[in-house]
Amino acid sequence: MTTSLPSGNLSDLVRRAAEHPDKPALLFRDSVVTWSELDGLVDAAAAGLTGLGLAQGERLAISLANTPEFPVAYFAALRAGLVAVPLNTGYTADELRHALSDSGARGMVTTRAGAATAQELAREIESLEHVLVVGATTGQPSSWEDLLEQGRSAGRVESRGSDEDLAVLLYTSGTSGRPKGAMLPHRALLANLAQTAQIQPPVVASDDVVLLVLPLFHIYGLSAALGAVAAHGATGLLIERFDPVETLAEIRRHAVTSIVGAPPMYVAWSMLPDVEDAFTSVRLALSGAAPLPAAVLQRMLDVTGHHVFEGYGLTETAPVLTSTLMSEAAKPDSIGRPVPGVELRLVDEQGRLVEEGDPGEVSVRGANVFLGYWPEASGGPDADGWFATGDVAYVDPDGDLHLVDRRREMVLVSGFNVYPREVEDVLLTHPEVQEVAVIGIPHPYTGESVKALIVLVPGSSLSADEVIAYSARSLARFKCPTAVSFVSALPHGATGKVSKGQLREMSA
Repeated sequence: MTTSLPSGNLSDLVRRAAEHPDKPALLFRDSVVTWSELDGLVDAAAAGLTGLGLAQGERLAISLANTPEFPVAYFAALRAGLVAVPLNTGYTADELRHALSDSGARGMVTTRAGAATAQELAREIESLEHVLVVGATTGQPSSWEDLLEQGRSAGRVESRGSDEDLAVLLYTSGTSGRPKGAMLPHRALLANLAQTAQIQPPVVASDDVVLLVLPLFHIYGLSAALGAVAAHGATGLLIERFDPVETLAEIRRHAVTSIVGAPPMYVAWSMLPDVEDAFTSVRLALSGAAPLPAAVLQRMLDVTGHHVFEGYGLTETAPVLTSTLMSEAAKPDSIGRPVPGVELRLVDEQGRLVEEGDPGEVSVRGANVFLGYWPEASGGPDADGWFATGDVAYVDPDGDLHLVDRRREMVLVSGFNVYPREVEDVLLTHPEVQEVAVIGIPHPYTGESVKALIVLVPGSSLSADEVIAYSARSLARFKCPTAVSFVSALPHGATGKVSKGQLREMSA
């Protein structure tokens, strides 16, 4: 297929791929879904959702693992003119409550395991009227399969919505302590797919088998992986959860050619003796969402003969901004150069361009940039289209970018954003916690993990395990502290704010 992509609705990519009706679109366990079958399922689900009374622009939450139901629900929501709200399947009830109520979602697609929590929240949240359960007993009002069956009679469904209409609302942690919904229109998602399609060698080609093990509720898995499969009419291998041994076996079994991955995957694979054999079919290996340790990059090159090409991006930029595929060489610790169609500059605190070689905040401009944060589109690009990422980088003498700091205090766990304020707010509700500060610490598998430094109420005997268990009641697992230190006092600056810089020095 050519790299030109249709404008309008992202779901039209599925319709275009279905011009090759018998070509496999999705591989899952022992099943194959062709592009014509996927297009028909998307039509049926879109008609079913419309039949529920969901109107154009209303939100449909999707809380599913990497199974065929996710792409069907996702592309169907878009075809019906709805806004897809992918939700982390590890969310606690509190986190789900916030995302569902904040987005005003009228419908939600979930699994049998998540059904009880979703239905309980539907009784609390006035806007949430429909909970659709994959695998529910046939004949129940909540059955996703029944909705599909009812929609089949509608036949072909034309997509609703245009380039600037909101397509996806993705929740990413905010400095206020509560996740914020990044507003991504069809235009931004299609633009980034077109931008990355210009990279040579191609990230995804029409004859590729692409590994889809990254969570599809994350922008990296959703757009750079699943979106690219649809854009090029390739074949996606869906894997529900990452297990290094089992995933390598699936790569070998299905002759995977393109791997869209994250550092923990390569860390785990680099320790296995059969990684070289499994990578025999691989054409291209990518890593993103967090820095890849230089030793792991070198180990993968030595063992498999493959460079692992790194990229950098954000939820707010749909997501890819840079790639080492754009560089002359895949250097360790580099994020490469901007992909075609992305303008990038480094600026100081006054917004002025920094001197050559100096670090500066990464500011970007391009058709892939989001509208802003839900619901007022706040915090988006400025009047000239520039979006300040909050990340600091420098350009080396060869013209390649290197990140030196990320989003100020953000902790990046396996590519997922964790803002300390959100964790601190939870821990401060414990009656024995007097004061707390959260920082990120290096972790060999996840890049970083969360560490809590706690001042206890006098006389308390709270243990680290109890702190971790308490946080797990309200936070997804990746946000919970993996390390806890009890201290007599926290360092404070002149304004009374905890000095995170001093905390990092203390921790180191």
